[in-house]
Amino acid sequence: MVSGPSGAGKGTVCKALREKRPDLKLSVSATTRQPREGELEGVHYFFKTQEEFAAMRERGEFLEWAQVYGNCYGTPVSFVKKTLEDGADMLLEIDIQGALNVKKAFPDAVTVFIVPPSLAILRKRLADRGTETEESLAIRCAAAEKELAFMDQYDYFVVNGELQDAVDEVNAIMTAEALKMGRNLFAYKTLVEGEELK
Repeated sequence: MVSGPSGAGKGTVCKALREKRPDLKLSVSATTRQPREGELEGVHYFFKTQEEFAAMRERGEFLEWAQVYGNCYGTPVSFVKKTLEDGADMLLEIDIQGALNVKKAFPDAVTVFIVPPSLAILRKRLADRGTETEESLAIRCAAAEKELAFMDQYDYFVVNGELQDAVDEVNAIMTAEALKMGRNLFAYKTLVEGEELK
């Protein structure tokens, strides 16, 4: 799971990471917010009305959900479950509330917190999007300062100053986690049975 303050560049890091690891599946969240220019249904988000989202929540269809900046976001259980059953690694780009909720339910989930080099750079990135009013920019910057306090609850943190460096670091984390002994007990069984590891 990758999260961090709005404007830290987690979406950009995740996109570049998926180019490096084409087999990596990105979880698609449901949201009640309006699509931004270029965002596609089922690719970037599942766009829902408030009523549709509330009905999904009541039916227990979310792994986690949270309200952020007045909009609701949730991770559909069915999407995650199918991806994992297919044997694929899944990347969740998720807000901090959601990440901490998923970590409680799945303690083995690996969490990475993406941070900007400074709050001034974060503010500039948000302003450069061209989607924020002065009021919403102030709200997001104030929220970012509060969100940084949750950094120590994550397994790893990565500073997103130079994009390629940040992507390489997240990729290294994934490689190290995949090689942990606890995740590779099948290797012992394979060797004991006299088969060759691939």
